[in-house]
Amino acid sequence: MLLQITQGSAIISVLAVVLALIAGGIMIAATDDGVQAASGYFFARPGDTFVAIWQAVSGAYGALFQGSIFNFGAPTFARAIRPLTETLTFATPLIAAGLGVALAFRIGMFNIGGRGQMLMASAAAGWVAFGLDLPPVIHMLVALLAGIMAGSLWAGIAGFLKARTGAHEVIVTIMLNYVAFYLVSWMLRTPGLLQAPGSSNPKTPAMKETAILPDLLGPQFNLHLGFVLVIIATVVVWWILNRSSLGFQFRAVGENPAAARVAGISVPRMYVYGMLLAGGLVGLAGVNQVLGTVTTGFSSDIDAGIGFDAITVALLGRSTPWGTFAAGILFGAFKAGGFSMQAAEQVPIEIVTVVQALIVLFIAAPPLVRTIFGLPSPERDRRRAEKARRKELKAQSDKSQEVAA
Repeated sequence: MLLQITQGSAIISVLAVVLALIAGGIMIAATDDGVQAASGYFFARPGDTFVAIWQAVSGAYGALFQGSIFNFGAPTFARAIRPLTETLTFATPLIAAGLGVALAFRIGMFNIGGRGQMLMASAAAGWVAFGLDLPPVIHMLVALLAGIMAGSLWAGIAGFLKARTGAHEVIVTIMLNYVAFYLVSWMLRTPGLLQAPGSSNPKTPAMKETAILPDLLGPQFNLHLGFVLVIIATVVVWWILNRSSLGFQFRAVGENPAAARVAGISVPRMYVYGMLLAGGLVGLAGVNQVLGTVTTGFSSDIDAGIGFDAITVALLGRSTPWGTFAAGILFGAFKAGGFSMQAAEQVPIEIVTVVQALIVLFIAAPPLVRTIFGLPSPERDRRRAEKARRKELKAQSDKSQEVAA
């Protein structure tokens, strides 16, 4: 079932988004004051209700588009494309964490420990960023590597326990989330560790300028070098999964661990390697938060729910690198445009969260999506193909008998 959900048809992902947006439109219309007022005299003038529904839904999704892609009312081109840069900024940690979850999916493991891995990566990268004095480029690289290694090692605990004891990675990663949260919370309240000197608040000092990821388009935009790093990470994950022997072993273990073991692949070792790589990718998301977004210091909520959103991103991307990349940008657009939708149309921002949850629901129920859109079932297609093959074999057999006679 996990394979069907995470590696199914791409059309199901697209249609799941469409269905979620339709459901979101219904909720927007139901909560709009104008629609509620017009529905009060629906039988007298039904057209007013439909006009109000159209205005509410089109206005909300129009504001979502202008807040995430392009602002047509902006006075300058730089202001007009700022929403797109905000979308890419929000998408950067989502893509990195989503790649970590997707990679674990391909090995047959469910990595729900994104929050803990991000927290540990943020703590390591943050401590290096504000606690060490190093030259500019070297300082950034050391902080980057420290964060990636911290996330990798934290996820590697789950891989090691599964490989050695058979402990289920879902339970282990969930528990490690709590361990990481309370450990980082303690460090944020302990002078000399992560807490800012002379402060009683559980917050770190500001990151030093030499460790911060540089801006890509200038100081007027928030987009930073982290976006380039996640593009590189996407290419690397694609190469590992599709062009390397390690990726072949990952996919073999994910498809059938017993068959992979018979073929001579060390399944426990693949579990450890896979979680180390997955944790490093999620750690990259934590580094992006600390060195690219929250550079003035961070607290225990630095993960911002990204560790759990990454599961949705990986599911929507069908556990493929470029699918995850596209899904991360889509969810980045939801985050960037949701605030604009709320400000311009007074639409509750929670509706965006509901839409994201509905996407997961529809992705996890492919038969429901196929039924709604009238798509053929893959099982029925396989049966038809098998029936046609048997008919062809029978025809060839009859022809051979006629020739022999």
